[in-house]
Amino acid sequence: MKNIGFNSTKFVQLEKQEILNRIEKFDGKLYMELGGKIFDDLHASRVLPGYNPDNKIKILESMKDDMEIIICISAKDIEKNKIRSDFGITYDMEVKRLIDNLKALHLSINSICITLFENQPRAIKFGNQLKRRGEKVYYHYVIDDYPNNIENIVSENGYGKNPYIKTTKSLVVVSAPGPGSCKMATCLSQLYHESKKGLNSGYAKLETFPVFDLPLNHPVNIAYEAATADLGDINMIDYFHKDAYGIDAVNYNRDLESFPVLSKILNKIQGKIVYKSPTDMGINVISKCIENDKVCIEASKQEIIRRYLKAKVDYKNDNTTIETVKKLEDIVKKCKLHIENRKVLKVARDTQKIKKSHIVAIELNDGRIITGKSQGLITATAGAVLNSLKSLAGIPHDNIVNREAVKNISELKRDLGLGSSLDLKDIFIALSILSEYDESTALALSQIKNLQGVEAHSTCILPRADEDFLRKLKINFTCDDVFATDNLFD
Repeated sequence: MKNIGFNSTKFVQLEKQEILNRIEKFDGKLYMELGGKIFDDLHASRVLPGYNPDNKIKILESMKDDMEIIICISAKDIEKNKIRSDFGITYDMEVKRLIDNLKALHLSINSICITLFENQPRAIKFGNQLKRRGEKVYYHYVIDDYPNNIENIVSENGYGKNPYIKTTKSLVVVSAPGPGSCKMATCLSQLYHESKKGLNSGYAKLETFPVFDLPLNHPVNIAYEAATADLGDINMIDYFHKDAYGIDAVNYNRDLESFPVLSKILNKIQGKIVYKSPTDMGINVISKCIENDKVCIEASKQEIIRRYLKAKVDYKNDNTTIETVKKLEDIVKKCKLHIENRKVLKVARDTQKIKKSHIVAIELNDGRIITGKSQGLITATAGAVLNSLKSLAGIPHDNIVNREAVKNISELKRDLGLGSSLDLKDIFIALSILSEYDESTALALSQIKNLQGVEAHSTCILPRADEDFLRKLKINFTCDDVFATDNLFD
């Protein structure tokens, strides 16, 4: 079993109490910008073993009677079909996914706020789609001379021209499908309108990374820098915090750069100095919940390697820049890491030299490494997952997928022009059907839950279908930046 380094139960309890304390400081009303992912925070669970990917949801569930949610999305991101890379879906589709998932947990969604709105056609269409499904939709506009003209921003021509979003709960969580969605601006717009009503509402950020009270060069913080290399984020000592309190605190460049303007806006709205540093704005108890620092350090180093390998593949697929790759390469060197430190990678490459075939290797949570190769009609990914399920179920040699079934599915795919190899999705459909009739197949299929969090490496770039399914299985996979074939169209 993997070692645990983080106490999630303690985290939820402490974070909730910190939020309640912050609410009390602002006449009982807080707009809280939720940084990172509201669901499936897999980065946090990878660098902090023991962190529940849905910890933020657990916090919100514990406060749901006094909490409502505003979801922000930039009209510019809708217009250009911006993709959330971890799920391979557009930001507007991610908003729909968020709405469905939050409603399934009976959490209150106040509205969707489409920001940076300039009458973009796709944004209008998206808003109309949501309205026709019963959702409340607001549009917040681009403000002239933002962020330079504070007088204009905090006026009827700035935040004042945005419609006021009526809220009734003491905690208003402002979330988004990804960065650049103007969560902060939405919060500040609300504060402006409420100050006009004589209300002293507050603003704060629930942040996970960087962890302000861990050292600047702690691998947990460096792993955050690796995760946001494409955004150009750089961890820095919060010099505002240092000047105000004489204490080192870690923040990042974008927050430090924006703080002078944010501070002036908050001061103008509320008529007083609210926060002395960007770190003051944050609510973060991560360091208090780390119970085994060595485990988290090693996990963070592995995450840095994964991020570097992913960036190299993304560059080959023209999904990132060479500057991002070079930045990650520098981080790897700075941490004195080598990609061969990723055990599953070394096994996959060594096996490829012997087998002379595309190899996928999977490191199970108990440390065993299982491999699969391209064979017949089954891809290497499918082979590795099948072999892992058999190993976990204690079925060493049995063929748990009927050969006739494989042949029939392959022929159907070929006839439909979908190729002839069976990918992971095909294999699992076959397993689910065959498990009704075969005890070994049913036993192997029951082990799916034990694949969550395992490590995998492929000696070539995987097709999108296999990547998507590995994500659904919550397998941490990497690939060599080598195309499987020379074909430009498969």
